[in-house]
Amino acid sequence: MNDTQENREGVITSIRGSVVDARFPGPIPPMFNILEGGDEGDVVMEVVTHLDEHTVRSIALTSTQGLAEGSSVLDRGRPLRVPVGDRLLGRVFNVFGETVDRGGEVTGGEWRSIHQDPVPLERQSTTSDVFVTGIKAIDVLSPLELGGKAGLFGGAGVGKTVLIMEMINNMVAGHEGVSLFCGIGERVREGEELYREMKEAGVLENTVMVFGQMNEPPGARFRVGHAALTMAEYFRDEKRQDVLLLIDNIFRFIQAGMEVSGLLGMLPSRLGYQPTLGTELAQLEERISNTATGAITSIQAVYVPADDFTDPAAVHTFGHLSASIVLSRKKASEGLYPAIDPLQSGSKMLVPHVVGERHYRIAREMRNTLANYEELKDIIAMLGMEELSQEDRSTVNRARRLERFLTQPFYVTEQFTGMEGKMVSLEDALDGCERILNDEMADAPERALYMIGKIEESKEKTG
Repeated sequence: MNDTQENREGVITSIRGSVVDARFPGPIPPMFNILEGGDEGDVVMEVVTHLDEHTVRSIALTSTQGLAEGSSVLDRGRPLRVPVGDRLLGRVFNVFGETVDRGGEVTGGEWRSIHQDPVPLERQSTTSDVFVTGIKAIDVLSPLELGGKAGLFGGAGVGKTVLIMEMINNMVAGHEGVSLFCGIGERVREGEELYREMKEAGVLENTVMVFGQMNEPPGARFRVGHAALTMAEYFRDEKRQDVLLLIDNIFRFIQAGMEVSGLLGMLPSRLGYQPTLGTELAQLEERISNTATGAITSIQAVYVPADDFTDPAAVHTFGHLSASIVLSRKKASEGLYPAIDPLQSGSKMLVPHVVGERHYRIAREMRNTLANYEELKDIIAMLGMEELSQEDRSTVNRARRLERFLTQPFYVTEQFTGMEGKMVSLEDALDGCERILNDEMADAPERALYMIGKIEESKEKTG
């Protein structure tokens, strides 16, 4: 990188944790410029505030060990940049665009600033299209929006990662697109496990992974989402491909912003969150959009602090989501995978003028049937099925068959279950649900509908 003529030297005037102030004799570096300090130039900082005509305040993206007051810093004359292009596929990066998978460095080629403006409104696509995942429970009851944002809610061990991996697999198979996995503030162990599982499942070669781990400074965790989005925008705008962007976990992005804000001495707002929470989240989320050339569809794992959905972090995140997929531990314990709770999950796309009259009607009938079954469960537990009216009995039979039909064998779990993975078209999924609602499958045993793709496969199981 030949920016030597751009490099300007300054002197550090104060260091408080990750916050470093530096004084420059000449013109001061613009906002978001990168400063380098330390003996080896290995301490990287980003300018976040101009204090006066000669002094800037920066936040360190690496450990500040080795820095001292009076030591010199170098202005790199540019913001933080990451590599873009097909050469990224199958690789794992950190916030600086450096590889962390021991597979050799990515050098040369095109590098772009992580600070990009959202696509202007006139270039965004104005149509609402459904992003078909090939997973029945999602496509029928909480369809995703192409170029939209969906939240994935669930605790540990209910299948978030498996669902994410299956979507990556289906993205490659069904949409010929690429997937980007962005780990914000997650445990190193989780990242390593995901990398290994994706390699074994054969989905890694069409995926780019970017991590800002839990042990990294808040500045790095705060910027890793922007780095991943810059890589995703290249595939959408230059390669004209659809991109599936998976973020785990969007709450950790807000948390990193909260830490940065506290370090900078800003007055906290409600519950200790940063005063700029809404703006920071919007700057990240608004870059995820649908254009004429392609779409970035995002699925974001959301941690809800103390299960309080009125928490400012949850409220602001919900404002950006067009669909929410809620995973239920109860469903997982019953062996109903994917463990999606059909009554808790929902989508703004599930309206007649977007998905069509038939899809809307089937989804509404399914919700009613499953909600009625939920209410009847207490009576069944106390008195048994015999005490139910004939109408209620048929509701229970329909609901139990629907629950089993919404299960599905996944490609990424073939080696564990021995069942061949199935990708189901929306038409086949709707057809199966409609036939169960019309009591066409009333005589088929429940087990015949468990872990199948299309409804026709139930005949093979009964045969």
